[in-house]
Parts: sequence; C-alpha cells; structure tokens
Amino acid sequence: MSKQASCQLILALDLETREEALAMLDRLGDSLKWVKIGLQLFTAYGPDFVREIADRGYKVFLDLKLHDIPNTVAKAVQSIAALPVELLTLHACGGGEMLTWANRARTDYAPELNLLAVTVLTSMNEAQLRALNVANTPEAQVLHLADITLKSGVQGLVCSSLELAPLRARFGNDPIIVTPGIRPAGSAADEQKRIMTPAAAAAAGSSFIVVGRPILKAADPAVAAQAIQADLA
Repeated sequence: MSKQASCQLILALDLETREEALAMLDRLGDSLKWVKIGLQLFTAYGPDFVREIADRGYKVFLDLKLHDIPNTVAKAVQSIAALPVELLTLHACGGGEMLTWANRARTDYAPELNLLAVTVLTSMNEAQLRALNVANTPEAQVLHLADITLKSGVQGLVCSSLELAPLRARFGNDPIIVTPGIRPAGSAADEQKRIMTPAAAAAAGSSFIVVGRPILKAADPAVAAQAIQADLA
C-alpha cells in the first residue's frame, strides 16, 4: 500500500457574485492553493470565470456533479478539457457505463485532469436514502458506489469524512478522496449531516478537505485558512 499524501485545503468559493468572489480572493491572497467553483458561479459566469480564477494562480476544482447519459457526460468532459481545471466531479449514481465513458474522454482530451465521483451527498442521511428507496446505510452505499467508480477507472471519490476509514481500508491509499462537510471545532454544522474537523479528516485519510463558510464568514479569511492548514499539518 502506498503512503497517503498530506491532506490539502480547498476553499468552496460559494458566493453570490463574481465581484464578491474576487474580493474574497483578494483578501485570501496566497494563504491557500485550491479553489472550488460550484454550480452557482459557473452557471452565472461560465468558463471565463474558471480562467480568471486560474489566472490568479489558484488550482481549480470544478464541482459540476455531471450526471446524464454516457455520451453527454463524455462530451461535457471533452468540453471542460479546454479549461484550466485539475479536479472535476460527476455523480457515481450515473453508473459504471457513464463513468467509463467520462474517463475515456478524460484520457483522450485531458489526461492531467482527475475525475471525482460523488457518492452520497453530505447533506443526506439514512432517512433520506430510505426516501429514495435505497436500503443501504450511508456508509454501505458509499462503499458500493466507490466500488463501481474505481472499477470504471475514475481517479477518485467525494464522500463524507465519516466514510474515509472504511474506504481506505477497502481501497488503499491510491484513490483521491475529497471530503466536504468539514467544520473546524466550534463551527456551525449548517445543513451538513455528516461532518468532521479538519485534523480528524486528515488523520482518517482525506486527500483534500473542502471548507466554505468557516473561511468565507471569518473576520480574517486568510487567518482562518492558515489555521485550518495548520490543523492539517
């Protein structure tokens, strides 16, 4: 089993406008390396916004959670290949064929890009899975979807930090595992159901943690980001 690399911080840049996002990055400066662009800002400002963030020296995690028929998702990956993106999400529940086609497009058009399959959203718990007629516990469903994902050749997973230990036990240190729902000690949980502190997530084997509001709403975002990175170290 290869040694797990150190865990890195990704800022979830979940703000309303381009102007707010750029002002936040002005405040953060070089206190972090990674920025996640989600559906809200990508839908509003498109590929040019991705380029603008990358031009500032940040590595981009594009969180679009692609989920469609295999050909459509493969074509979307091909389109994204033209952008300065290093991590891209799609939904594991799109199934093995969709994941395989997406990974084939990545191999052909953007071999440096890493695809991440979202397993079970961190806003979901067992009761919500039951409502979708999924009988598994969240942990069992994450492991099931991870197995499908990794057999398809996709490079990594997005899951809650509570599933890190069983995922590492089953699949080892090679898959990239990104964990949202990270809250520094004392932070509000907000809508997240399955959460963990940065240090605990790093210890459990997370490759990247995603943090939004505890940095975005801090009096000094750069200090908050540096404190989280100190926890990871």
